[in-house]
Formats: sequence, structure tokens, C-alpha cells
Amino acid sequence: MSKASLPKGVRDFGPQVMARREYILDTIKKVYKKFGFAPIETPAMENLSVLTGKYGDEGDQLIFKILNSGDFLSEVREKNIDVLSAEPKKILPFVSEKALRYDLTVPFARFVVMNRNDITFPFKRYQIQPVWRADRPQKGRYREFYQCDADVVGTDSLICEAEIVLMIKEVLIGLGLSQFAIKINNRKILTGIAETVGATGRESEICVAIDKLDKIGEEGVVKELLERGISQPSVDKLMPILKISGSNEQILSKLEAEISGSEAGKTGIAEIKEVLKLIAAFGTQVPELQIDISLARGLSYYTGAIFEVKALGVQIGSISGGGRYDNLTGLFGLEGVSGVGISFGVDRIYDVLNELNLFPESAAAGVKAMITNFDENAQSAGLALLSELRKQGISAEIYPKADKLKKQFGYADSKKIPYVVILGDEEIANKVFALKNMLSGEQKKLNLQLLIKELNEA
Repeated sequence: MSKASLPKGVRDFGPQVMARREYILDTIKKVYKKFGFAPIETPAMENLSVLTGKYGDEGDQLIFKILNSGDFLSEVREKNIDVLSAEPKKILPFVSEKALRYDLTVPFARFVVMNRNDITFPFKRYQIQPVWRADRPQKGRYREFYQCDADVVGTDSLICEAEIVLMIKEVLIGLGLSQFAIKINNRKILTGIAETVGATGRESEICVAIDKLDKIGEEGVVKELLERGISQPSVDKLMPILKISGSNEQILSKLEAEISGSEAGKTGIAEIKEVLKLIAAFGTQVPELQIDISLARGLSYYTGAIFEVKALGVQIGSISGGGRYDNLTGLFGLEGVSGVGISFGVDRIYDVLNELNLFPESAAAGVKAMITNFDENAQSAGLALLSELRKQGISAEIYPKADKLKKQFGYADSKKIPYVVILGDEEIANKVFALKNMLSGEQKKLNLQLLIKELNEA
């Protein structure tokens, strides 16, 4: 029995899977660059102090902490071992000062603060790297996964929110997803709701609870709200407000009437109205954009607009999310730098496209053409052709050893190589190439110029 294994919640990716993942990443990168975002990278590990306290109590519990190197427990006496479990906050700096990044937003805020003299504000960056969460693995939820972030910091202009909506739509349409919902809300609206129902100052606790509405249902949310100390009268007033429905205009109208006594709530409504107005000014129709009052996003650093995106027709959680954070850099000493961003979950997007069979054939093939190899003469001619195809930017390979055609076709099939160039004695003598389409079975003879044209256009 093999001793090779992986920890739960992490995965290997073979060539075909990687080809599909790169298809997703390339689509996202193309849109990010089109909207003016530049790439950066940050380290896999951060100082633990950078990460803790930024994601709320539940988020902090999911941070992967890294033990200090060396024999760090050598001076801990046996009678004090119970301190590890009894007083973890006191012992933690002694055993762990670093952690794997939980997301890309907080490290980005740290990056901005450390590089504030070298970047131009507003600063638009995209970042595609793995993150780690000590979560319970399940379908669509992993302990190591990639995020694809785009953020703008240094401006509070709502044009940024409008452009985020447009980017989301362009990415998903580019990936072949036609059925999706872009949900939008505003943390100021949730603050207004908290004030209206008699739970002023408790919006963070309310957000953490209602963020689980899809997972634990209304009864579960009510139970958690009560357990968090939200009074029964407040909960009774809250739940009907969260159920307000209708068109975006109808929702805003009903909401205005409900939270008219809250200045924060009215500001949140005004901001959503402005975002809708700006999207319309771009001349792009986004019928997928829906106001969802129950959308909370549990991360504690959001202060304005919040977004969440779901693919319809599949039982997979959100594939994208984000929002406005007004002072995240202030946690690191740089006050007054507002930012807003979005993150695509490439792993969940992969699962969605796979389940809906939306990956194009080209996304599964790393090599476009394989050249056959029958004998020394064919091999020599094949190598010359291979060199020419690669010069023309065509990904190609030659079968490495002379063998029967059936076996070579089998090899091309297993690697999902769409085209095979057959080079036998007749083709070499006539200076033509037999090109076989492995999907359709069609075969045609072409000279070099037409062969290159055919493969480039395929």
C-alpha cells in the first residue's frame, strides 16, 4: 500500500486540470488588465499580528499559524505545559509569530502602507495567489485555494463599485457562464437596519449571523442572533426587513420607508442608487445585478458596498465576493485610505464550469498537434517539421519513439491532443502532410503553408 498521501482539503493538479485552470486565470487576467489593474505578489506567510483581528472572531479561528522554528518548547517546564491550552493568548507569541495568509486583501493593505511612497494613488492592483484557511473541507470548500483579487485604494469614488460589477459580468460571460446572479448590498444599510430594530452598535454580530442564512436557514439565524444577545423584539423586527423583495427599485423604495430614521441607512441607500446610475451611464445592461438586503459578508472590515456572485443551476457557494473598506490601511498606521475590491474563487469557478460542461475543448489541450514517428527517416523529417511549427507559435510535439500508428493515436487521444500530423514515406516524398482531426476523424493532405494556416486557425 502506498504511503504517499495529502492532507485533507488540498489537491494536486495534473496537466489537463492545469490547462483548464489557466484558461480561467487567463480570462480573469485579461479583464483585470483591460480595466487598468497592475499585478503584484505578496509572501505566503505574514506576521501573525498583521492578520489577527481583521476577519472577526470566526475568521481569526481559521488562520493557519506557523510554529516558530527551532526547539521553542525546550524552556517550557512540564508544569507549565497546560498553559498551551489554558491561556493560548499568552503562549501564542512564544510558539507562533507567523501565519499563512487568510486572504489577499489584508496583505494588500499591509503592502500599500509599506510602499505608500512608491505607488501612485488611486492604486489599482490585481493579485492571483493561493490562500489558506483551517476550515472543514467539503464540496467547493478547500483549505488551500486560489483567489483572484482586484482592488482600488486611495479613492472613495463609486465609479469603482460600478466598474467591479462590469468586470464581474465580463469575466463570467468570457467563461461561458450565462446564468448567474450578482448580489449587492451596503454595510451602511445593515447599520441602519440594526439601528431601526433597536440593536444599535450590534451590526457586526448581526452580519456574522445573517451571513449564514443560506447555510443554516432562517431558524438557525434566529437562534444564533438570540444566542449573541440580540433581543427577541429586535429579531422579530429584523427578519421581515431582510425578506423585502421585488425589483431593485421596489426594494430600495420599501427599504427607505423602513429605515428612514437612520442617517447611516439613508447614506447606504443613496450609495447603491448612485452605483446603479453609474452602471447605466456606462451603457451596459446588467440584469443579473440584484439588491439583496440579507447579504452581509461576515468579514468585519467592510464598511460600504458589498458584493457576492453565485452561479445558477449548481449547488456550489459563491464564486466571487468583495466590497468597500474605508480604513483597512488605518490598522497599519495609514489613515483615511478608502478601498474597494473583488475576489474570484478560481477553484469554485472550476467546479462550476466542470459541472455545467462549459470548458471548451481548447482549454483541455496543452498541445495542439502531435507528429507521428515510424522510423529514422520519418523521425528526421518530423523533427524539422516540429521546429517549424514551434517557430510559428504552434504548440507541438513528436511521438518520441518509432511505433505503430494505433499506439501513437492512443497517446494523442489520452493527452487530448486535437490534431495529429502523419508523416509516412509517401508524405515525405510528396512534401505534404496528412492532418487528422482527432475529434471529428476528418483527415486532409496539406502543404506546409496550408498546414500552418490550418493549425493557427484551429
